[in-house]
This record gives sequence, C-alpha cells and structure tokens, in this order.
Amino acid sequence: MHPMLNTAVKAARRAGQIINRASLNLDKLTVTHKNHNDFVSEVDRDAEDAIKGILLDAYPKHAILAEESGAQGDSEFQWIIDPLDGTTNFLHGFPQYAVSIALQHKGVLNHAVIYDPCRNDLFTATRGGGAFLNDRRIRVSRREQLGDALVGTGFPYYDFSYIDAYMGIFRDLMQKTAGLRRPGSAALDLAYCAAGRFDGFWEFNLKPWDIAAGALLVQEAGGLVGDFQGESGYMQSGNIIAGNPRIFGQMLQVIAPHLAKQK
Repeated sequence: MHPMLNTAVKAARRAGQIINRASLNLDKLTVTHKNHNDFVSEVDRDAEDAIKGILLDAYPKHAILAEESGAQGDSEFQWIIDPLDGTTNFLHGFPQYAVSIALQHKGVLNHAVIYDPCRNDLFTATRGGGAFLNDRRIRVSRREQLGDALVGTGFPYYDFSYIDAYMGIFRDLMQKTAGLRRPGSAALDLAYCAAGRFDGFWEFNLKPWDIAAGALLVQEAGGLVGDFQGESGYMQSGNIIAGNPRIFGQMLQVIAPHLAKQK
C-alpha cells in the first residue's frame, strides 16, 4: 500500500473509532443546523480534527479541503475530507454512513479511502493500482441492460431548485430499471457502485468531499464517472453519474432530456 494511502487509512480508522463511540450515546450529542435539513454534530468536527491531525502530522505542507473547516493551505497536494458522510443517518441510528478521504495532486485524484465504521468495511483505491474492499480486488458489475440494473441516488434535501428535473429522472428510471435505492450516503453509494452492489448511481448538487474518493474507486474498479453531459466536470458542478460502462451510457440517455427541460 502506498505510504500516503496508508496514512489515509490510519486517519479514517481513527475517525471511525470516534464515530462508533459516539453512536452509543446519540441522545447526548450537540447538533446544529448548517442549512435546511443539513446537520452537523460535534462528532463530525471531532472526527475531522482527528483526520486532519494524522494527515498533517505526516504531511505538514499538504493542503486540506474538509467539509466542516473548509480549505486551508496551498500545495500541489490536497486532501479532500468528509469526516462523516451521512450525518442524518448517524443521528437517527440508521447504520449507513462513512468516512471519506481522497488525495488530489495537481487536480488529479490519486488515492481514496471510504471507511464504513458500522460494518468495518474499508474501500481503498490508488490511481493505476485498482480498487479494493478489505484487501480484496473489486470490480464494477457486468450487467448490460438498464432494465436489470439496481441504481442508487440521493434525494434533494436542502436545495430544491432542480426538483422538477430530479423527479422526472426518478420517474423514468423507476420504470426502466430493476430498482432505485436511496441509502443516504453518497460516498458509500459510490463505493457500492465500485464493488458491483449498485450498477449505477446519480445525484445532483454534491460537494467535492462527497464524491472525490468514491469517484476514484469507481474508475479504478473499471467503471465510468461523469457529469450529466458525460464529461469530467462532476467535481465542479456536483452533478454526477457513475456506473459500469454499459449502464453509464444508458443512464445518460434517460437523464439528458430532463436537463434540456430544466433550461
């Protein structure tokens, strides 16, 4: 394992310990609202501090982009951190949330870790080195037809400006797939896509820390990741489609007409 990836794994596991300990006393947590239906707890902040401490201790000159504390530092290397993706699930005791850490070098994603502390599942990837779940190589699914596909998504929860387009896509994909799922953690949804548990995934308006690690996992597992035009701008727009190559293309065909209506 690359030393930088190994450091990220150490940081993710440390954050997972903090999250698991806090999950035993959810009623005692301090929770605040960032936006409508967008929560942050002391656990998010404590986990982020622990991650940053480990990363910067090993690489003090690297930059950070983290969900709770924002951007700091100026470097060719930037760590992109979501200390607890799926906070709403966590606060309700719903066991679907994860720690997400990615390393970007000169704007290119090089390493990724997504850690599920509930199941002790560790997803890792290094550019050119493949994607792994608990040291076992993973690949995207081989399903070829959208009608056989299980597709993940995330519902709009605070920005409803694109709700009509989203509902139209949801309606069409509901009828053209084997099923749609909304577990509530985009990082884990993308990891599941990399592992072949989902055949595809789409969501509007995500942040870089939601998708950076998961995007590299999907790519290293043999899948495709793009924005709603199928291009590489998903980190900037936050609009993302991921899937195995056949399902990716078929999802784009369903989504495109709704984007034209939105305009």
